[in-house]
Amino acid sequence: MATRDTAFAPGTPCWVDLFTSDPEKAQAFYGAVFGWEFENSGEEFGGYLLARSGGHQVAGAMKNDGANGTPDGWTTYLATADVDAHVAAATAAGAVVVAPAMQVGPLGSMAVLVDPAGGAFGLWQAAAHTGFTKYNEAGSVTWNENHSKDYAASKAFYAQVFGWDYEVTSDTDEFRYVTAKVAGEPVAGLMDSASFLPADVPTHWAVYFSVDDVDAAVQAVRDHGGTVLMGPEDSPFGRIADVLDPTGAAFKLHGGFPTGAADADAEPAGAASV
Repeated sequence: MATRDTAFAPGTPCWVDLFTSDPEKAQAFYGAVFGWEFENSGEEFGGYLLARSGGHQVAGAMKNDGANGTPDGWTTYLATADVDAHVAAATAAGAVVVAPAMQVGPLGSMAVLVDPAGGAFGLWQAAAHTGFTKYNEAGSVTWNENHSKDYAASKAFYAQVFGWDYEVTSDTDEFRYVTAKVAGEPVAGLMDSASFLPADVPTHWAVYFSVDDVDAAVQAVRDHGGTVLMGPEDSPFGRIADVLDPTGAAFKLHGGFPTGAADADAEPAGAASV
């Protein structure tokens, strides 16, 4: 099992959380689809929900009160050893700060930004909370992928700010995709999505969750109020499906791992969307 209790290397996706208008419905839905159990962190942390799978922390969730018009959705957090320095570097490279750097009690420090192509992401500087303690296993995150409407700008931004190196997966007009690496380990995907994302869908970070049986998970999504947008279908990287939870937050399901996926001691790596 891919588990850990130490901080992730800077520039690596290390956590995801759900911004949801209905936390109770979200708990019921994700509990049914992934078998998650939830712990409320209490008023001190704004009622933040910690999701666990097999006792390991895999995701978070927080209330979306609708005050700023942000739709429900999943946020990917990239690890940093110095959140203030990374906020400064990101803004110098064209990012916009949505939530300034702040300490979250003894857990760590965070910030939320929007990259130059319009994709929102978080930063997490670990303290007591190191991020995922389970990944690349059923019921946990297996891949994080930036779908960009300005591929060149996104590549330049993440390379400059996080030191990403890129390995080209495909470079055709039909499918342009790179795998980002930190210290030689694959950590995320970046896709040229300008040709297929609808006008009202911005650049965004997509989150893949691994399941033992994609078809069964898709049925569970339907049975518990979610929506299936695509699939299930086989790809060179595994069986995948695109779905929405009951309040419209998008995520992806993945079963199986590509050849050469990282082992249990490496950073998260997994499916790429095709």
